[in-house]
Amino acid sequence: MEKFEKLTGIAAPMPLVNIDTDMIIPKQFLKTIKRSGLGVHAFDEMRYNQDGSENPEFVLNRPAYRAAQVIVAGDNFGCGSSREHAPWALADFGIKAVISTSFADIFYNNCFKNGMLPIVLPQEAVDVLMKDAEKGANARMTVDLENQVVTTSDGETFSFEIDAFKKHCLLEGLDDIGLTMEKVGAIDSFEAQAAQSRPWV
Repeated sequence: MEKFEKLTGIAAPMPLVNIDTDMIIPKQFLKTIKRSGLGVHAFDEMRYNQDGSENPEFVLNRPAYRAAQVIVAGDNFGCGSSREHAPWALADFGIKAVISTSFADIFYNNCFKNGMLPIVLPQEAVDVLMKDAEKGANARMTVDLENQVVTTSDGETFSFEIDAFKKHCLLEGLDDIGLTMEKVGAIDSFEAQAAQSRPWV
């Protein structure tokens, strides 16, 4: 998993509330167990017309936001059914951070496991960031995880809270496997001792 330290990029405004996991990645795309290749289906039902053509009104189809790395969203982002494919799809599209007033718990935790930073801020702050995101590709937003600060294109800053352990994992690029591999020395030592004491196992 890539380390997340500091990001400066385009932010896409999505003022909708209750964007659920089925909106993020519809159920017909859940058959795969691969994390890659889902970005093209992110927000599929909003992003494409019935004939498969792009909906030009959808924010991520607009030229200014095709390379967005941040989403500024309405309340309760990631609600609905539990599916890790949702953060997989967002990450594969190129989204590295999502800012909202609240997230569904399962989605929130899944973000960290997939190298994406969910940021919770008060409504007043999200409103300012939403307006900043609406400026388009010329307005670059900065997300500084080390200092826990989001900075608008105009230099206005907003501090956010984050669990210290989750912050450590993102800064070091550690998913569940990476965390286990940090203990590989102790694991190897245990296995060697176990092999000597219980050779029949």
